[in-house]
Amino acid sequence: MKHFGIKLSLYLNYFVFAILLNSVGIVILKSLNNYGVAEDTASILEAFKDLPIAIVSFLVASFLPRLGYKKAMLIALALVTFGCISMYFGNSFDSAKILFATVGASFALIKVSVYSVIGLVTEGTKEHNSLMSSVEGVFMFGIALAYYLFPVFNTEGNPDAWLNVYWLLATMTAISFIVLLFTKFENPSQIEGRSIIKEFIGMFKLLSKLLIIVFVISAFLFVMIEQGIMTWLPTFNERVLGLTENMAIMMASILAISLGIGRLIAGALTRKINWIYVLSACTIIAMLLVLFVLPKLFNLEVQEVAGIRDIPVLGFAFPIIGLFIAPIYPLLNSVVLSALPKNVHSPMTGLIVIFSALGGTIGSRVIGYLFKEVGAQKAFFFTLIPMAALLVCYFILNRLTARNAHQG
Repeated sequence: MKHFGIKLSLYLNYFVFAILLNSVGIVILKSLNNYGVAEDTASILEAFKDLPIAIVSFLVASFLPRLGYKKAMLIALALVTFGCISMYFGNSFDSAKILFATVGASFALIKVSVYSVIGLVTEGTKEHNSLMSSVEGVFMFGIALAYYLFPVFNTEGNPDAWLNVYWLLATMTAISFIVLLFTKFENPSQIEGRSIIKEFIGMFKLLSKLLIIVFVISAFLFVMIEQGIMTWLPTFNERVLGLTENMAIMMASILAISLGIGRLIAGALTRKINWIYVLSACTIIAMLLVLFVLPKLFNLEVQEVAGIRDIPVLGFAFPIIGLFIAPIYPLLNSVVLSALPKNVHSPMTGLIVIFSALGGTIGSRVIGYLFKEVGAQKAFFFTLIPMAALLVCYFILNRLTARNAHQG
């Protein structure tokens, strides 16, 4: 396989950060139970994760090629290794804030680097679509692993036992650091001769294009949906389905696994089917799941759940929504990035990360507020609004990318 070492490094880095980033829902549940914080207060962990992603992307994306993608990812992995260790010794809600701030800032370096490198090691839209979907698919399987890792270390009667998982996570990031360190990596040659200020301004000039405006709105809407559901699903499982804390966390893995499978399938489908048909069908099915599955949970009689066989069938049905929302993010990213010159992929990725981070923060905060005000059963109905808006964005983007290709 061409560029095998580089691609392996991208998969590994994304996999490790998937576990860390999306443990926020688990840590929110632990914060509610261990640190005694309220739902709306706990939801601020999403902001501590996402706002540093947006801020760091804003500051570094335009000139990251000058620093070097490999060096940027090594810095990120080193920071997070120490962040995991500090969480173990800190053991508080404030320590969790610091951890996610570190993870968020580091992921900004990782994501901008990964997306930019994908553009360098692929040729053509189809190859770009395939690698983007598979990398994002691996990310989802990393998330799924998180939902099993944390319960392994979670011991009833010992509220601090779960913190031991951070020693394992620190080891994983250290291993990822070593693998990347010995991977041969070349930076693009087109970065020579441009000032940092010009590169920084160039990132914002991209927003003058209608294609980019519609796209960043789409990215914002999707992450609002995904993070809103993913962050609060463990709490939903505990309160609505009556699951134990460990089982509530593990059941949330169904969403992550379905997201991973959905993205891998999408990578294959888009080789033969136009992306707009795939995304339109998937979004409509996701809306139907929200409309027809959630109402059945309103009068659900929750009995004692001793094992997986006692979980109501509906408990498995709703997380399957991940299978259908899965293709949205990687395909939208790929469609737009492959329509743009490779020399603007780094600043464009910066914009993707910034608006995705803002969408994740707002989505989690809104769902957290709704959990408190209208209850866990009804909170997820909010996702229908951004889903409907996304459908409109698809058709606008399809027309704009077709026009852009015509002009090119």
